[in-house]
Amino acid sequence: MPDFGVHHARQPPLQTLSFRSSAASLRPRASLVLAFCMVLGVAGLLTGCAAPVQVDASAVSETMAGGYEPASADDADAAAVAAAQGEHFVRRSLPGADGATTLQVLTRDARTAPLRYRVIVIPGSGCAGMGPIAERYFASLLHAQVLVLHKPGVDPQARTAPGDCARDFVLHDRLSAWLAHARAALQADAQQRAREGGPALPQLLVGISEGAELLPALAPEVPQLAGLVMLSASGLDPQEAGTLQAQRLGAQADWDALARRVASRQPDTVVAQGRSLGYWRDLWSWPLTLPLVHSPWPLLQVWGADDALVPAAAYERFAGLAAVRTVPYCARSLAGADHGLQRRTADVAADGVQQVWAWTEQWARTPSAGLCAPLGR
Repeated sequence: MPDFGVHHARQPPLQTLSFRSSAASLRPRASLVLAFCMVLGVAGLLTGCAAPVQVDASAVSETMAGGYEPASADDADAAAVAAAQGEHFVRRSLPGADGATTLQVLTRDARTAPLRYRVIVIPGSGCAGMGPIAERYFASLLHAQVLVLHKPGVDPQARTAPGDCARDFVLHDRLSAWLAHARAALQADAQQRAREGGPALPQLLVGISEGAELLPALAPEVPQLAGLVMLSASGLDPQEAGTLQAQRLGAQADWDALARRVASRQPDTVVAQGRSLGYWRDLWSWPLTLPLVHSPWPLLQVWGADDALVPAAAYERFAGLAAVRTVPYCARSLAGADHGLQRRTADVAADGVQQVWAWTEQWARTPSAGLCAPLGR
């Protein structure tokens, strides 16, 4: 079993961990640090690793799924079998905020009767789609309909590496635009379901890495919302989480240099550290902690104890702040797991994402017990 730490509202604040950064020893890797660094959920800097630095591929492989990768070549066969059984995802589109932008989504019905709930997923950063991994990633959601919402310009089947995103995507990718389009898409989804007369199912809104930064603002657009789920996202304001990661890796000077560019009069379209200044400016002022702490919905947060993109201090600081919530909050750290909630050793490979879905499936059997109930068993 993983090493679990469960935190509920009203518990005493957790102590934050302190990190001693060694700028001198890490300076040669500083640009790499920022390239990945947006921690916040910007895990996997979509283009940040475009700087001419040689890096271990695993450090920049995080995609919209927050670093989740198929475990073996057998996954393709498993997906083909699932498709033959009618369990495959279907591609459709939803309108964005401006009447011209279209967002691509993947949808899938429940794999097993009865249908109990619905899961809406906001993926993390990057310009790759979740299509190639969707069957495996959501395999354990047996009694749930699933809807996966992609950013504008992202093809659900795209396998584009984080450093190869198109320039147009980089220039238009920013949290404020993503939020506006996602809000419009979810409104359209709710209206369509109402017209079709579908069942009034309890729904969970799931944010993966960067996707979690939109959860508080999107929550009012989800009818029958039963709770929020954050995977590999600290819950802190992005700028604060980024500062902690920069300190962790000895890159404070680079972080401060980026802050000066954010505050400058340079146009939003200027690219810095692989993202537009417009992106960074949104991120620098983006509120997340207080909206989450004061939100009226139950909150489940899960992360890997060996997450290289989000420091333990960030997770623990948010847990302390969330202790004052008046509605349920539960958090769990998976021992040995990385940013994608995967744990791999010489003789063990554990998929923490499927563990999360196992908990939501347990909750869906007796929703009156509350979203956090399965974690207390």
